[in-house]
Amino acid sequence: MRHLSAGQVARLADIDPAARPYYRALADGVRALIMDGQIPVRVRMPAERHLAETLGVSRTTVTSAYDLLRERGYLESRQGSGSWTTLPDPATAGENPWLSTGDDGLIQLHCAAPSAPSALREAMTEAVDDLPRYGMGNGYDPMGLPVLRERIAARYTERGLATRPEQIVVTTGSQHAIQLVAGLLIRPGEAVMVESPTYPHAIDVARRHGARIVPFGISNEGWQPDLMSAAMRQSGARLAYLMPDFHNPTGALMDDATRAAVTGAARRNDTILLVDETWSELAIDEVPRTAPIAAFDNDSRVISIGSASKLWWGGLRMGWIRTTAALARRLARHRAAVDIASPVLEQLITARLFDRLEETRAERRRRLRASRAALVSALARHLPEWTYTMPGGGGSLWLRLNGDTSTSLAEAAASHGVRLAPGPWFGLEGTLEGYLRVPFTLPPETVADAVARICQARAQGPTGVGPQPDSLVPMV
Repeated sequence: MRHLSAGQVARLADIDPAARPYYRALADGVRALIMDGQIPVRVRMPAERHLAETLGVSRTTVTSAYDLLRERGYLESRQGSGSWTTLPDPATAGENPWLSTGDDGLIQLHCAAPSAPSALREAMTEAVDDLPRYGMGNGYDPMGLPVLRERIAARYTERGLATRPEQIVVTTGSQHAIQLVAGLLIRPGEAVMVESPTYPHAIDVARRHGARIVPFGISNEGWQPDLMSAAMRQSGARLAYLMPDFHNPTGALMDDATRAAVTGAARRNDTILLVDETWSELAIDEVPRTAPIAAFDNDSRVISIGSASKLWWGGLRMGWIRTTAALARRLARHRAAVDIASPVLEQLITARLFDRLEETRAERRRRLRASRAALVSALARHLPEWTYTMPGGGGSLWLRLNGDTSTSLAEAAASHGVRLAPGPWFGLEGTLEGYLRVPFTLPPETVADAVARICQARAQGPTGVGPQPDSLVPMV
């Protein structure tokens, strides 16, 4: 294993002796070096005593810095073997913004989830009235209630993909759907392709099942079918996860020609496509109408998943899988070891909301358009050097920071009242530090306030010591 001397770490970190608390500044400096690649992963760090002597500080100070790095997931230690650098597991890292409870007083700009629509309360009332009719049985239906599966199937048919209720499995959210598919189809060591950037929890699921993760890059402009086909062929990927509809986080929308090409590539390379359509109903602008990817599938290798979380409300925890009837039955049997079935009342509420789908889409479009406009205006005023491609739908902008580091910025923003999800949460091995996802699912005034705070945090830096007020970008 490679190692660094105390002198090398001291020179690389270059910590101001006046920094307070010094141990935190040292930990932040080492973490930043790891994230930037200046200190590689799996490099042995110097002994605490040697580094303390070189820096001219107490050993307790260096021990505290190492403890903080271990807590954050950037350092591992073993008695008798020393300490070496590593990267945190996004699913468990203590500083992971996805684990925020939302009650810390910060503007929750890390989560691209809209509030409940006005139709929710009426749908809840009607579902409660429906509930007694379902109380005669045991309440367990691993496939999901027929009434909800019928509505989901009907919506797929309306979108140009003929679907029967027996092809639908209702799940407890879209992440549960990903878990079920992965648990049934992925074996340890098998290659699984994911977009880069991508939905973070898809990476978590692949890791949890021991998959060999193969990233393929996409941009705000979208996907390159020839590169995807090459990655499938070269990796022998068993499964590929992609989000073609207002991709999270880039907002890109895959056109029909690319959908056909990707499906053809999957067919030639014997790869299953797991297609996440969570944002598919949330177009904001007039965009070209696209068919579900499964509409281009002629050999049953596309598995589609959807969710009620973005169109309606995350608190429902309702999702679904569309596949062949045979695989749907296998998935339903497989889930028996996980949760048996989804809650009856939430399924009834979601079924009622399908009756109000167009009403809710129109409401969402108005709200998201207003918040997106507020975000764009605030960025132009405070952070014009950051760039992005305007998405025609979805719920966030994928910002290129042009020199800033998103992890450090997220730390600084937290001290200014804003919680962010930095770029590396959407990638692998510490990549994407130059990007930040900023959602526009909060009210316009909140989004504008958050951008102003981010600007101030960027100017002052994570230590709170920065330029004088007259050199700051104007605040609102």
